[in-house]
Amino acid sequence: MSAYVDPMGATVEHCNAMATQFPDLAEKYYNVFRQCCQQKLWHQLTLCMMEFYTADDTNRPISGDNKSTYLALYKELVQAVAGKLNKLSVSQIAAAVAFSGLSQEEGTALLDALLETTPKTDIASKLYLESKRSLLLLNDSPDKETLASIYALIKTNKELLDQLIQDSPDVIIVNRAHYEMTMSYYKIVGPPEAFYEEAIRYLNYYTPEDKDADKAKSQQLAVDICLSALTGEGVYNLGQVVSNPMLLALKETPDAWLMELLEACGNGQVTEFKELVSVKYPAQIASQPALVNMGVQMQEKMTLLALVKMIFERPASERTVDFATISKVLQISVDQVEWVIMRAFSVKLMEGSMDQVDEIVHVTWILPRVLDNGQMSALANRFGEWAVKVAKTKESMQADGGALTQ
Repeated sequence: MSAYVDPMGATVEHCNAMATQFPDLAEKYYNVFRQCCQQKLWHQLTLCMMEFYTADDTNRPISGDNKSTYLALYKELVQAVAGKLNKLSVSQIAAAVAFSGLSQEEGTALLDALLETTPKTDIASKLYLESKRSLLLLNDSPDKETLASIYALIKTNKELLDQLIQDSPDVIIVNRAHYEMTMSYYKIVGPPEAFYEEAIRYLNYYTPEDKDADKAKSQQLAVDICLSALTGEGVYNLGQVVSNPMLLALKETPDAWLMELLEACGNGQVTEFKELVSVKYPAQIASQPALVNMGVQMQEKMTLLALVKMIFERPASERTVDFATISKVLQISVDQVEWVIMRAFSVKLMEGSMDQVDEIVHVTWILPRVLDNGQMSALANRFGEWAVKVAKTKESMQADGGALTQ
């Protein structure tokens, strides 16, 4: 008769050994791991392991080939019970291990091994693992061949994302991984407007945590988004960045000046923008190659947004404006006004007609914008004024109608 072999024996032994070596982690983690395995409580085990892999002080060096508690737990426990766990959770754990201090070769090998065993029908896990693997490669000076393969993957996986059931927790996790990877790719290869587009999508799924690593990540992301918003071609609706809580990561940091510059540009504040560029922060701007190289484009964007703001603040019945007024508000010469208007028409910031002889422009439409509280209040007041005019017109028509019937 053959002796019974406990399939969880090695796993239980590992948990006991780690509990002895790290007694402060025993009660909350290793003892729970052991009990869940013995009682086959796979969901509870998954939750506890996910917490372990996201805690601040659980990844510690150990002797031997396993190198760290993260890698050891993955090899001794996760792989042993992977078939009983949620596949996407296993993928998240594998990614945490791959980014926990392993070399790029070790990390990609770990993710590749899991990818090989992931069914093609499990689109969520496949997309997540491929995104994390690509991000790992992007973090270490990728060559042209690697960048080309990642670009091909981005195009393929963007179509697969649409096949996932929307608004499910899995979709949020997968989208966050995908857009983190795509924005990292475009940060390397450009252009800034492509990075901006992917970063804005990433922000829809990114929730920073109160950890030093997450704070540093949020601050760098905020800097990158500010720079791409200011320099990206065709990026004009800056309100979606100015109003994003992500920018708060820059408060009380050496990069807080970027917030001021972006807000002034996005709100079309010509005088304030010029003061920031020329008086308050010329040295900081000079330290950012992106702003130096794209200085002319940034100034053009500022001027165009100031024109849009000027038109927006006027009632719909008063959107015929002479060149002299535009020149004064935008602080440009009169002979530059025609070019600015044509440029605003060409980039679809507004629509209308221009009379070069009489030097006036009539605007019939401006690009919808994300509004701040002050602009929303002003718009509400204008709606109120419009309602009053409509009511007076109605009363006048009723009065005229009554007089005709008499």
